[in-house]
Amino acid sequence: MPLRTHLGALTAGLAAATCLTTTAAPAQAHDTRHTCSPAVSIDGFSDALDKTTYENTYVGNLSALAMDSDGSLAALSDRSSLFLLDARTLKPGSVVPLADVNGTALDSEGLVVDGDGTYLVSSETEPSIRRYSRTGRLLDRLPVPDALRVSPAGRAQPNGTFEGLTLLPGGRTLLASMEYALSGDDATIVRFQTWARTPHGHFALGAQYAYRTDPGLGVPEVRATPDGRLLVLERGFTSGVGNTVRLYLADPRGATDTSGIETLPAHPETRLIKKTLLTDLATCPSLGATARQPQPNPLLDNIEAMTITGRTKNTLRVLLASDDNENKTQTTRFYALRVRTTA
Repeated sequence: MPLRTHLGALTAGLAAATCLTTTAAPAQAHDTRHTCSPAVSIDGFSDALDKTTYENTYVGNLSALAMDSDGSLAALSDRSSLFLLDARTLKPGSVVPLADVNGTALDSEGLVVDGDGTYLVSSETEPSIRRYSRTGRLLDRLPVPDALRVSPAGRAQPNGTFEGLTLLPGGRTLLASMEYALSGDDATIVRFQTWARTPHGHFALGAQYAYRTDPGLGVPEVRATPDGRLLVLERGFTSGVGNTVRLYLADPRGATDTSGIETLPAHPETRLIKKTLLTDLATCPSLGATARQPQPNPLLDNIEAMTITGRTKNTLRVLLASDDNENKTQTTRFYALRVRTTA
């Protein structure tokens, strides 16, 4: 089934599943009840999977989403479990455990379904990117630049490495986003590393680019748009205030290859990835959502996962999910957005 059909089913399923907006009708550009910004509207949200289990596995800690090759929705837990969800109801249909070569669970953060149906999964522990079969068998491991490794092996801080993972249009280039800056780099500059697919189907190290976050925010997820730009989530948390979650449209074309630059910014001529704010999610209507801790908008939570589920002309249909950290004060929540882009 085409992705846009799945998106329609998913939006309808979200509306039917649990506490959603006051209307199940899709949001339109002129419908201010659903408008977050001129570029973004929200169709609804679902807490259907919050604090649930499937086959004795906790369904939460979600760090990445992807449309799978069989039409289901793949949801990755950072506790090393990969769930396949029904795209209409969000009901889990299977769970696959992931591990390294020694059988140790991953701190899995990013997910790509490759063209052959295998899974590319990033872990922020080392960091690493591994390829898995449909059954969770480890197939391959990609090279990682020394500087991006966690200190003392490299210059990355713990829990600040590969959070986002995406395959660019055409399937030839893989991109991973660091969550936070390397030691020695400006605190607001994070590195986006790429790999180029080889003739034998493996990935070799490619160019690297620099992206400037808003002060105090990191990058938990990145997704390539059909035209080669990037949707970038920026996120932060302030105790007693709550989460900040902003969605940007970024363009790596024309950015400087920073793979040979030790510290950033190197000089004024270093061209960073250009970005344009699409919305601060605190401006979205709350749609009746409730929060278990202070939030600037009760709709917000620890949003960490994002995938593009379809498109019509200049509008992308985007699904987000929050990571509840298996914490009673946080919620596993799905959000259905419509994001308008221009060429």
